[in-house]
Amino acid sequence: MRVNLESKHAVYKRQSTRQGISIVHSHRHRTMAESSPPITYITSEELEKHNKPDDMWISIHGKIYDVSQWAHKHPGGQLPLLSLAGQDATDAFLAFHPKSAANRLPSLFTGHHLHNYTVSPLSQDYRTLLHHINSSNLFNPNPFPTLLSLSLIFSLFSLSVLAVLFTQSTFAHMASAAVIGFLWIQSGWIGHDSGHYKVVPNPRFNRLVQLISGNCFAGISIAWWKWNHNAHHIACNSLDFDPDLQHLPFFVVSSKFFSSITSCFYQRKMKFDGFARLLVSYQHWTFYPVMCFARLNLFAQSFMLLFSSKRKVPNRKVEILGMIVFWVWYPLLVSCLPNWRERVLFVLASFAVTGIQHVQFCLNHFSGNVYVGTPKGDDWFERQTRGTLDVSCSSWMDWFHGGLQFQVEHHLFPRLPRCHLRKIAPLVRDLCRKHGLPYNCVSFWKANVLTIQTLREAALQARDVSKPVPKNLVWEAVNTHG
Repeated sequence: MRVNLESKHAVYKRQSTRQGISIVHSHRHRTMAESSPPITYITSEELEKHNKPDDMWISIHGKIYDVSQWAHKHPGGQLPLLSLAGQDATDAFLAFHPKSAANRLPSLFTGHHLHNYTVSPLSQDYRTLLHHINSSNLFNPNPFPTLLSLSLIFSLFSLSVLAVLFTQSTFAHMASAAVIGFLWIQSGWIGHDSGHYKVVPNPRFNRLVQLISGNCFAGISIAWWKWNHNAHHIACNSLDFDPDLQHLPFFVVSSKFFSSITSCFYQRKMKFDGFARLLVSYQHWTFYPVMCFARLNLFAQSFMLLFSSKRKVPNRKVEILGMIVFWVWYPLLVSCLPNWRERVLFVLASFAVTGIQHVQFCLNHFSGNVYVGTPKGDDWFERQTRGTLDVSCSSWMDWFHGGLQFQVEHHLFPRLPRCHLRKIAPLVRDLCRKHGLPYNCVSFWKANVLTIQTLREAALQARDVSKPVPKNLVWEAVNTHG
């Protein structure tokens, strides 16, 4: 009986203590509320007005932030912010940034809150899954796969150089060219990953990996890659905002390009003239041959950015120095071949092999849903899933696809190391099924078929002479009737 009384007394004492704490907290809350300025709200319509380069407001968790003056410092570039300006960007912010990025937000807070801010059931489930992945420490960098890949690249590259320098066999020389093309693909995966997250824990070492795998070894500026790729991720499959769909005069994936829409990425009109119509009309035949030389476009884009006076490029001199390294070792290696015939074949072979990667980039998006205009922050999950395509393959083929086989998962969780993408694929598939969204996943062969079908459909529409474009003598010569 005494024990029971003592127990009841202890319970009562704890309850009294809690009540006292509650009273204190309640008093403090009232005091802070009395001293804090009243919360001000703005409507979605008012927020939408702040969508210009010198006036960019975004909403994150219902709070309004002015990123106008900070946009030029944004590591991902100004365009992603401009693409989402004037709307809620919570899901995109959570997808691309670690928790530490939230520490920058208070200094950008306008003091306003979004009126009637709500979160859709899909966004709630997406954020729950994101929290689950974060709690499982899957976002933590694992340097082992990257170091293993770099070791493999260095070893095979050394063997290729030795084969060129110390053998007279044409077959050995061509095999070396193919190996170098293969290594460009593997270095491309590393460069891609390091642009999204730290492939190694140390930031300086991560930056070194970027420069070696991109600029020095592959001849592609990592600064250009990040500028281009961040815009692609934010505006996935937007015809006027996504640079990965803007390939005029060679390719179009939609007849909407026939009206010469303006690229918000390149800041110029993409003219669909007679010459473009000629090339597009046969794009389903020229797709694979052009992909063999698509690397030339990446070289050109890299130089155009690095030597542009209009765009701010972080560490521009270091980027250029890395490019110089590539344009020293590769021509020098080619010049060591015994004759011009082998030199030309060497370049063609290395470019053709790495063309496989350029095909892979296209397979994930060319056949997806497209739209015109800015992306919408309140349908982040839908846009990413409808505009992307997964490629089904066995786990032992993951090295070949470099993570692109889980493109849906990668677009939803771009900071997630590719070694974990296969783990979360079933969770993403279930989430799509729950909300009635398509989860597009086909074989590598079927992905090629869908891409060619998309190109062929646009090509046949381009041949419709009832839709006039500016006259071009080449087009008229090829397509004159009679």
